[in-house]
Order: sequence, then structure tokens, then C-alpha cells
Amino acid sequence: MAVTQRRGRRIMMTGEELNAFLAGQRTCRVATVDEEGRPHVSPLWFAWDGTSLWLYSITRSRRWAQLRSDPRIAVVVDDGHEYGELRGAELSGTGVFVGEAPRTGEPCPDLEAPERLFAAKYFGMDRMPHDGSHAWLRLTPDSVASWDFRKIPQG
Repeated sequence: MAVTQRRGRRIMMTGEELNAFLAGQRTCRVATVDEEGRPHVSPLWFAWDGTSLWLYSITRSRRWAQLRSDPRIAVVVDDGHEYGELRGAELSGTGVFVGEAPRTGEPCPDLEAPERLFAAKYFGMDRMPHDGSHAWLRLTPDSVASWDFRKIPQG
């Protein structure tokens, strides 16, 4: 994972902190663009495998259609209520579609790990339920910026 952060290095998460943060959070915000360059941002559940962010999206969504036309994507995962608690990460790069779309559960070795992570995280199950409406997109980020305001000295 390429860390491209220049400013705010003292509040940037370490690799270990970033992995724990991304593995533990439940919702991300996904930014895509349409053919005319207009941005669209939407929330989505995800799985983090230590290298890639796996997004499970409805295939009839605006987000999916935009990614089919332009696979560039930016994702923000954040947390915190008070200023001194804010932390998060922005990951950006090119999305890659993985497996059949929509996903019906056909064997796909590339999806074994993310589906196991996702099923445990959101459904408390060992296996992924498939509804025939969703499919997988992998973002292996070209750039990552992170922040953890809890590292800012108080007082």
C-alpha cells in the first residue's frame, strides 16, 4: 500500500494502526464520477484484507454504473465525535470487478477470503449469503492518507 501523505505525518496512522482501524470499521463512503465528471458519494459496507478494500455493491446502483464507465474511486472511512477523537483514512485508486455480477455464489477463489471476512463482520456467519443483487469490487489503493487526532497533544 502506497502511503502518499506529506502533511500531517505526526497524526498519520502507522501501518498496524491503519490495518486495525480499517478491519474494525463498518461503513465507508465511496466517491465515483459520472461521464460528465460530476461526483457521487454513497455509504457502503466493506471488508479489509490488509491490502485491499473489498466493496459489496448492488449492481443496479448508480455507483456500479459509474464504476463501469470510469473505475477511478476514492473511499473514506472515518470515526469520532469530538474533534480530538477524529480519525480516518482516504484510499484512492482504480476499482477492479471480481467474480460474477451479480454474485450468485459460483466458485471464485479470489473471493474466498473477502467473503469470509464480510460474512463474519456483518452477519456473524462463516459463509456469505448471496442475493443475486450484489457483486464485488476490489480497491487496492494507489494512495492512502490517514489521520488520528488523538495523537495531537492536549493542553
